Amino acid sequence: MPNALRTLAAPVALLIVFSGWNCQTQEGSSQYANFASLTTDGFADYWYRGEGEISTYELDINRYGEERQGHAVLVFVTEDFSRSKQVKLDQPDQTGKDKVSVLKLNALWKFTTGIYDYSMMNSVFTPVDLKKDPQTLKTTSSSQDWCGHTFLQYNLEDEQYRLRQFSYFEQEGDSDRYLETDLLEDELWNRLRLGPGSIPTGEVDLIPGSFFSRLSHEPIKPRRARIRFNENEANSQCIVEYLHLPRTIRIQFETNFPHRILSWTEENNQQVMVRASLQRTIKSPYWTRHDNDDLFLRDTLGLPN
Repeated sequence: MPNALRTLAAPVALLIVFSGWNCQTQEGSSQYANFASLTTDGFADYWYRGEGEISTYELDINRYGEERQGHAVLVFVTEDFSRSKQVKLDQPDQTGKDKVSVLKLNALWKFTTGIYDYSMMNSVFTPVDLKKDPQTLKTTSSSQDWCGHTFLQYNLEDEQYRLRQFSYFEQEGDSDRYLETDLLEDELWNRLRLGPGSIPTGEVDLIPGSFFSRLSHEPIKPRRARIRFNENEANSQCIVEYLHLPRTIRIQFETNFPHRILSWTEENNQQVMVRASLQRTIKSPYWTRHDNDDLFLRDTLGLPN
C-alpha cells in the first residue's frame, strides 16, 4: 500500500489531502477482473471511522454543442440503511435484521450554460455485503436549471426496480413503472470502491445513468453493453461500451484499495461529451463541518465559496 494511503488509515489522520494524476493502463486478458475482495486489509479502518471521503473534480461537459467548464464532487460514506423503508436509520441499534450497511455515493455536477446554470445530484445506496444483498437498493437523481427541474428514483421492490420519474418536460412527464433488476450504470462507481471484481464483464444488460438520461432525454430502459477492464499495477480502467447507443464510458481508478476514482470520460460517437479529472480528496465528518469557521475546507477542496 502506498505511504499516503497508510497514513490515511492511521487513527491520528483527521484530514489528508491528495493530488490527482493520470497514468496509461494496459488491457488484461482475463474475463473477470482480478481485484481484491471486501476482505481487504484496512477496509473497515477506511470506511467505518465516522468520516466520509470527499473528492473534487474539474468537469468539462459538452452542452448545446459547446464545451462548458464546471466542477463535480463525489462524496462516499457508509451508512446504516433500512431494507424495508430504504432510508437512513435514525436508531440502527433497534432495527434488527432490517438494518443493512450501505456505501452511499452523492455525486454532484455544477456547470453554467450562458446566462443560466445547471445543478445535478445523484445518490446511490449499494450494500457493502454484495454477497448477501447483491443489488443496489435505491438511487435518486435530481436536476435543476432555469427551464425547470426533474427527479427520478429507483427502489428495489420484490426483485424489481420501481422507477418513479417526475419532470418539467412533457415527453418525460410523471411516470411510475417497474424494470428488471439489471445492473445500473449509476452503481458502477460504488462497485469499483467496494471491489472492482463485483462488476461483471462481457455483455450485460445495463440501465444508463440518470444524468445521461436527463441530458439526452433518452427513454430509460435496459441496454446491451460490453464491460471490460484494462488493468495495470497502479491505475486501472473500467470501460463500458453500449452496443446500440453511441456511448462509451471510461472510469479510471486506483488498482489497489481504496480504489479512488481518478477520472472518467463519457463519449458519444467517439466525441468526448464529459470529462472529469480528480483535483483533491479529503476525509472528514463533513456533516459536522457546517460553521463559517469550516469554510477553509472548501478552499482545501478547491471549491468556490
